[in-house]
Amino acid sequence: MNWETRVTRLLNIEYPIIQGGLAYLAYADLAAAVSNAGGLGQITAMSLPSPEALRAEIEKVRMLTDKPFGVNFAIGQHGKGYEPMVEVAKEMNVPVVTMTGGNPAPIFDILQGSDCKKMVLVAARRQAQKAEQLGADAVMVVGQEGGGHLGRDDIGTMVLVPQVVDSVSIPVLASGGIGDGRGWMAAHALGAEGIEMGTRFIATKECIHASEAYKEALLASTENDTTVIKRSIGAPARALRNDFTDQILAIEKETPTYEALKDYISGKANKRYIYDGDASGGYGWAGQVTGMISDVPTVAELIERMVVQAKEIRLKWGQ
Repeated sequence: MNWETRVTRLLNIEYPIIQGGLAYLAYADLAAAVSNAGGLGQITAMSLPSPEALRAEIEKVRMLTDKPFGVNFAIGQHGKGYEPMVEVAKEMNVPVVTMTGGNPAPIFDILQGSDCKKMVLVAARRQAQKAEQLGADAVMVVGQEGGGHLGRDDIGTMVLVPQVVDSVSIPVLASGGIGDGRGWMAAHALGAEGIEMGTRFIATKECIHASEAYKEALLASTENDTTVIKRSIGAPARALRNDFTDQILAIEKETPTYEALKDYISGKANKRYIYDGDASGGYGWAGQVTGMISDVPTVAELIERMVVQAKEIRLKWGQ
């Protein structure tokens, strides 16, 4: 069955399935597994301590796969300081660079003259249009169901994706609430030419940095067991609900300032939960798709399952 779209042609991949940036979790093992299974795996650059560490991680990915892969830059969470990392990605001829949050223009400037494909995660039509104007090759559109950082307008994937598709000429990938072949095919019905998944890839065997407690929480959670933190400071983000996120929400209600929140929403607090399983001292990102997660397969098993399910749907509708 033919899975070709503008996204597969652009990225030279078999299936239009992109693994999300996944702060502190998306490293070589997971990225290579996704790429080897026919999708596009990614490294999270800004979770690494230095440009040298990024260089080493890129080299590791290339030892594990000969397929295309990407490097994600969560620029909105780190402000300045990402430029040396981008220079490494350019120097090492990384096939794909994706950007999350912030203004991608400085990264586009650095990547001028390279063959690197550029994709931007957006949460609104205006952001998608701006990304296209700046020279993005594709945009990934995240609805409010997604895990991690979201748009401020609380628009769901089903409504947001077709709006963006109608507003740009470059390929669109859907993100938020997608974790199986049904979501993949629904994204195509909305006009998207591929999908990005984050939360579902955490609950895989190759996401080796995620603690067993984190994975078990994803398995046990329903779609009602996430909450949006950081809304009070204009950076809403969806996480698994626990006592720690309840504390964050209480602080937001009483003292909605970055200064009051910074120790609670820090990367250190995130790592205490996702690495060490400390539910009383940290938090973990997760989208509402956690309610659809019931096992921890290998990446290859997950993608093959999605392909089989998608094929059944296409055959049912005469495709």
